Parts: sequence; C-alpha cells; structure tokens
Amino acid sequence: MGQATPTTKLAMVTGASSGIGYELAVQCAGQGFDLIIAADEAEIHQAGDKLRRMGVAVEALEANLATTEGCDKLYAALRGRPVDALLANAGRGLGRAFVDQDWQDIRYVIDTNVTGTVYLIQKIARDMRDRGAGRILITGSIAGFMPGTFQAVYNGTKAFLDSFSFAIRAELAETGVTVTCLMPGATETEFFERADMLDTKVGTDAKDDPAEVAKTGFDAMMAGEGDIVSGWYNKLQSAIANVTPASVLAEQHRKMAAPGTAKR
Repeated sequence: MGQATPTTKLAMVTGASSGIGYELAVQCAGQGFDLIIAADEAEIHQAGDKLRRMGVAVEALEANLATTEGCDKLYAALRGRPVDALLANAGRGLGRAFVDQDWQDIRYVIDTNVTGTVYLIQKIARDMRDRGAGRILITGSIAGFMPGTFQAVYNGTKAFLDSFSFAIRAELAETGVTVTCLMPGATETEFFERADMLDTKVGTDAKDDPAEVAKTGFDAMMAGEGDIVSGWYNKLQSAIANVTPASVLAEQHRKMAAPGTAKR
C-alpha cells in the first residue's frame, strides 16, 4: 500500500472482489478513501488493480474471513492505522434443502456471514468508540425478514445481521460511531451461482444492479442512517413481510427458491 498522508481517510471493505462489495469499494474510492479490501479468493487482487486506477491507495488481501485467523490477518494489515469506515459485506449463500446440505458448507455460511463478521466488527468498532469517530455499514438483506425455505441457513444469518446492526447502533449512540444496515434484495452478482441456485425462480429472475445497491448503502452510511432497503420493490416486500404470518412467508419463499422453479 502506498504512503498516504495522515489526513487521508481509510475504508476497509470485505467481500470486495466482486458484486456489491466491489461496488462499495468503488464508492469509497470515488470519495477519496484509501482502501484495504479483502475476500477469500484471488480475484481480490484484480479488484485492487482496478480500484488503484481511481487514484487511491489500495491494499488487497486474500483472507478467509470465516476464520478468526483470517480476520486477524486483515486487522493486522492496518498496522495501527485507524479505520474511518468499515463496510462489512463478506457473505455466502447456500441453496437447496437444509437436511440435504453438507455440514461443512452450512458451517462456512454461518462462519462467514455471522461469526467472522461479528468478530471483525467488534475489533474495529471498539477502536472507533475509543477514538470517538467512525462509520460502519453492514450488508444485511431483506431475506432476513422472511423464513428462507430452501435457503434456511442463509436467511437465518441475515436475520441475525439485521437485528445485530440495530442493537449495536443503539449501544454506540452518542459515541461518534454510526452503524448502518444495507438490506438489498436479489442483486445481479455471482451469489446465486455460488449458492447452487441457478435452477430456481429467484436465481433466474431479473435482479438489481449492484452498483445502484452499493451507492444506496454508501450514501446511507455517510448520512449516518440506521438502515436502508435498496429499491422500491424491496421496500414493498419488506413492508409486506412485517405484517404477513411467518408460515405464509415460508411458502412464498418456497416458490422462489425451490430447485426446479427456474423460469423457462
């Protein structure tokens, strides 16, 4: 990472090799933040090369953020430098029936979406609180509002993150640290391919633009907002979910996520 002046802002973005995470890093770079970006795949280095062309200093780190060791590796890369904005976006999906899934795949989703995310946030948020300044953006999901039939573990992790973000926002009130939860709907990324959901309705339906989702989240973070649902349709879905019985939501989700429901 190139030498930066002490006044340069620093943003840390996880899951930044592609999709919403990469676009969040683009938003940060566009506002003059130097970057530390991380993902669990080698493509993070290609993302770093592209972001450097925007004129900011970028350190790209390949690290498994499902592990304590990977999070510690990312935190150590700071070398004591304060983080002005943490964009905790790393996440994994997993489709198909819960009882048919491999336990290691289930564990990886939980450890990436919840365990590693919470561990990293605590380390960075503690530093921010002690300094009296900082912004945190957590990528939750409108999936957290509904039981995820054929996506049970993923939706459960997002329900955790949605709830967690509101709780720590309240705890950090008056400290100078803001916490924002970005709750997108289905977005055009590699998510559905990685989650083995290309034979589902939700996997083949039209999806939101990750660049637009990222801008919505970034702007909300900079404004210190508590939460933001991206897109009018997703806002409608989340509002309906709040007044619909969980059993009905579970059946609706089945129609979107069950294998073999892809549009033909």
